[in-house]
Amino acid sequence: MSVEPGPGGTPHPDDVPRLLEAMRAVGSGLQLRSTLERICETAADLADARYAAVGLVAEYEEGAAGPGPDERLREDPGGRPVRWIGRLPPGHEGPGPVPASGFLRAPIRVQGEWLGTFCLAEKRDGGPFGDHDLDMVRVLAREAGVALGHARLYEAAKRRERWIDGSVAVTTALLSGGDADEALQVVAEQARRLSDSAAGLVLLPAAQGGLEIVAVASERPSGALGLVVPPENAMAGHILAGEAVFVEDAASDPRMLSDLARGYGPTLLLPLQSGGRVLGSLVMARAGDARPFTDVERTLATQFASQAALALMMAEAQRDRERLAVFEDRDRIARDLHDLVIQRLFATGMLLESAQRRSVLPEVRQGVGKAVDELDVTIQEIRTAIFALQQGPAEFPAGLRTRVLREINMAAVPLGFKPSHRFVGPVDTVVGELTAKNLIAALREALSNAFRHAEASRIDVTVDVTARLADERPGVRLTVADDGVGIPEGGRRSGLRNLKRRAESLGGDSWYGPGSGQDGGGTSVVWEAPH
Repeated sequence: MSVEPGPGGTPHPDDVPRLLEAMRAVGSGLQLRSTLERICETAADLADARYAAVGLVAEYEEGAAGPGPDERLREDPGGRPVRWIGRLPPGHEGPGPVPASGFLRAPIRVQGEWLGTFCLAEKRDGGPFGDHDLDMVRVLAREAGVALGHARLYEAAKRRERWIDGSVAVTTALLSGGDADEALQVVAEQARRLSDSAAGLVLLPAAQGGLEIVAVASERPSGALGLVVPPENAMAGHILAGEAVFVEDAASDPRMLSDLARGYGPTLLLPLQSGGRVLGSLVMARAGDARPFTDVERTLATQFASQAALALMMAEAQRDRERLAVFEDRDRIARDLHDLVIQRLFATGMLLESAQRRSVLPEVRQGVGKAVDELDVTIQEIRTAIFALQQGPAEFPAGLRTRVLREINMAAVPLGFKPSHRFVGPVDTVVGELTAKNLIAALREALSNAFRHAEASRIDVTVDVTARLADERPGVRLTVADDGVGIPEGGRRSGLRNLKRRAESLGGDSWYGPGSGQDGGGTSVVWEAPH
């Protein structure tokens, strides 16, 4: 029979202590599964029943903390999947006629919402269930509802705490002043982890229009990094207009890029916007057979995207302030070089020329003349440097060679010495922009690791664009070798993992080996990718 857990009879006095114990367990426990299992055990004991179980609608599986070995998915009479906790006789989990005797079923409600069923089956003495059993089922069904309500509140609090922690991690990464690409990778990884997705992606506006995928966090290898969603794509249009898009099945949605959506199901596409400005998009894609996003998850994900967008805006403003400070410092250095150094060099040259004219010894006149020529060359080089300091960053050559040299020169300050460099092949003509951008980030990471951990006195940087990858494809290989202390056993390898992940996203690889010190001392970091 089926009953409603409404007001009714009173439990037998001998059963009251055990009922109170079950109710106490509900009030003291936050682990839903163990609490419901204790309720089932109590019910089976009090009713002298062989079987007792609680069936929860599958949408509530978060509270159930995942399926257990004795759980089976069936459907309740309303057509929704049910996950059973406890034991029922075979054949009684699903819809269908309920036996006239030997079976009790009561709905479990939380604030009027039906969330499951409480069941007892087969009295051990073979007789039917009586009014006493009916009263007990009503009480325990209500207590199961209380347990579900507690679990709901607890899970909601934990879920919000996780999203808040993720937002803090993203804000910290974006405002730390480190590598911008690594910070965006943190955004993608946090989005994937917090939303229980198979992939998290960050897209930013592309130079040619549309959106470019600039960071990918995925459970499986992905070639999506660098892919551009064209501006005529419907999804890109919605995102750039500041609209969120919720997709039930990415693989079958005609608006999605087929190469990108293959194998994915429920997907959130959220604009990264702050102050009315759309900075890009955050995508969270679950596997094709995964459950849909709930309304609560959509809300939390949207709030996370808003927080990430605000952090992006703040990071951009911080970088602008830093660039302005650098430009002001460069202007000051250029003025000092022009007003002080060149004038002194010019005055020194005038004195030398005067001394040259008064000298009667040919050797002295020749030596002074050579010194004057060297001063003229030096003055020209300084004037060239002044001109370069006065240019904006867009006016600098954008070749890979120049960018590599710039990173080496910047690393020389904290290192206390300038790393050597060697280029093999036409560096500026064969390497694509996406690979070049990632190579520079890899070089920056390798030099940073050498400064922080290697204790090296020498670093050699080699960029070889004539290299062949393991599959014989042409590629570019970056090698950064030092003569330092090497990588200790058990030491942290997060930087090396970042390099490998960046290379693999482009179809390349990264590894490390012996360095350039005596007997292979130190470390050599190798990073390679297709052109």
